[in-house]
Amino acid sequence: MTVPILLLLAALAAAALALVLPSWAGLALPALSAAAAALLLVLRAAWRRAVRPGRSAAARRPIVVDGSNVMYWRDNTPRLDSVKAVVDRLSALGYAPGVVFDANAGHLLAGRYLHDREFGRRLGLPTERVMVVPKGMPADPVILHAARSVGARIVTNDRYRDWAEAHPEVHEPGRLIGGGYRSGDLRLELD
Repeated sequence: MTVPILLLLAALAAAALALVLPSWAGLALPALSAAAAALLLVLRAAWRRAVRPGRSAAARRPIVVDGSNVMYWRDNTPRLDSVKAVVDRLSALGYAPGVVFDANAGHLLAGRYLHDREFGRRLGLPTERVMVVPKGMPADPVILHAARSVGARIVTNDRYRDWAEAHPEVHEPGRLIGGGYRSGDLRLELD
């Protein structure tokens, strides 16, 4: 898992330099593409690490949670407890949830930037199963790529219409799991 993380850090550093130094501007797109690919490798390694031999077949089912979407499920107000409730329910049902947030999620929830480790601590998840995408990068394609790479379903109320052409699997029944709160109770549209 160290190599994918190092690749991700190197690609993000190159992207940052490309955005700051005009002479590196031509490297911005390749660096961001490399960062996205490395991010997928990190997610795949994290999910494989989370699913160890000896666990039941049900516990081997990875699932991606769109944290920036789910945090609005209760009263349309950003709340981390909504995400935590979803993670806890999925874990109880035998899933291995991984959560992806937009870069601004921490600002919306805590008034400051929160990194993967802090979100992981607050959600009770290993850092490897939480991701805050870099500023300026949309979370949607990362969520879709991660789910595709591990064959996972996605917990969200987003329909990903802007990304459906590149990810036609969003139209498959059961691929996107909606949910919300009804009379204060969490509901997930699982089979």
